Amino acid sequence: MKNFAIFILACCSVWTALAQEAKPNFPSVLPGKGLAQHDFFYAGEAKTQDMYIVRSGKVAWEFHDPAGKGEISDAVLLSNGNVLFAHQFGVTLIDRNKKKLWNYDAPAGTEIHTAQPIGTDKVLYVQNGDPAKVVVVNIVTGKTEREFVVPVKNPKSVHGHFRHARLTAAGTLLVAHMDMQKIVEYDSTGKELWSYSPGAATWSAERLKNGNTLMAGARLVREVNPAGATVWEFTPADVPDYMFNSMQIAKRLPNGNTLINTWFNQWNGPADPAAPVQALEVTPDKKIVWALRAWGNPVDLGPSTTIQLLDQPSVPEAVHFGDLK
Repeated sequence: MKNFAIFILACCSVWTALAQEAKPNFPSVLPGKGLAQHDFFYAGEAKTQDMYIVRSGKVAWEFHDPAGKGEISDAVLLSNGNVLFAHQFGVTLIDRNKKKLWNYDAPAGTEIHTAQPIGTDKVLYVQNGDPAKVVVVNIVTGKTEREFVVPVKNPKSVHGHFRHARLTAAGTLLVAHMDMQKIVEYDSTGKELWSYSPGAATWSAERLKNGNTLMAGARLVREVNPAGATVWEFTPADVPDYMFNSMQIAKRLPNGNTLINTWFNQWNGPADPAAPVQALEVTPDKKIVWALRAWGNPVDLGPSTTIQLLDQPSVPEAVHFGDLK
């Protein structure tokens, strides 16, 4: 009888594991209009370097470099149609015809996962390494116009230093120190102006128009005020019907909703049909109004790292870093 009871318990454990394994990673019917919900520019960390522009629900432009070394961690579509993207082992600027306009190869032992244009003649990037540093280079003259060292937890663990940094409207720089589990705001000389520690690894941060800071990383999206108090938060527990536990970038949209992307491991075999949605648009009260999932028919966008909405014209290069414009 004892052995029979053990056998039943073992079977129950197997059945439970199978049931959990069989649980879908997304609802059968997704909210919103799929690819047609927004026009957007899309790029992600995949086995190959892939980027897309989707308009009216269809791919209007695409870039593929299967031989490209390194993952795309950050990409920006400029108002003139050029694309600046950081791909782990360098930063590249291409035009809409995919012609390479400028390129910087990361020195041996370093990585670059984030870059942002300043006007049409400057690029800011954060270089993981020993030492790690913020650099602004003039891509016309080749001259480095600003450079300062930033701290890291482990100088030798280069891959884990940084993934995302963004300039604010005030001309300061918000850097997500992934390995230090910290957000730091720097002025253009490298002076620390503000910091916040969410208690978890942070992938990205941006300064909102209301002065608060919106950050994302793994299982947490959080908006905090200048004093560090939480005013809004989103976690996987808010969307139990979705596997959404590797969040990378959160963007506050003009309508007040928040667009959040999630990374999915593509290295261990085909993604579909188990792959989750790539992004969610949620209202302030956390209602999902759009879920993007495009892993196959009619298009496979691959893992999502950055989604830049194109519904309204914008000039993302119209930023400054202190006196650098």
